[in-house]
Amino acid sequence: MTTKLLVANLSDIDVKGSRRIIVKDIEIAVFRLSDDSVLAVENRCPHKGGSLSEGMVCGTAVHCPLHDWKIDLRSGRVHEPDDGCVTTFETEIDRASGSIYLTI
Repeated sequence: MTTKLLVANLSDIDVKGSRRIIVKDIEIAVFRLSDDSVLAVENRCPHKGGSLSEGMVCGTAVHCPLHDWKIDLRSGRVHEPDDGCVTTFETEIDRASGSIYLTI
């Protein structure tokens, strides 16, 4: 069964910024991109467990702050030459209210 949760408001997250949330014992990083889209991934780099919410956003990717691994925020895949994947989560924005919902 999936659940849609209100996790933030668009104005709560700076452009190219993130917010860390915990849902069902899963730490999730919610990112606001420069086009005002919002993407969410597991907040743990598959390499050494770096906190992705502390990384730098570039386009639709985030750079892990520990060893600069680049993770695609849409697919969760790590960019080559590195290898790995993080879990992604479906997001939805209510444009009228600015509310951000996450599907778990």
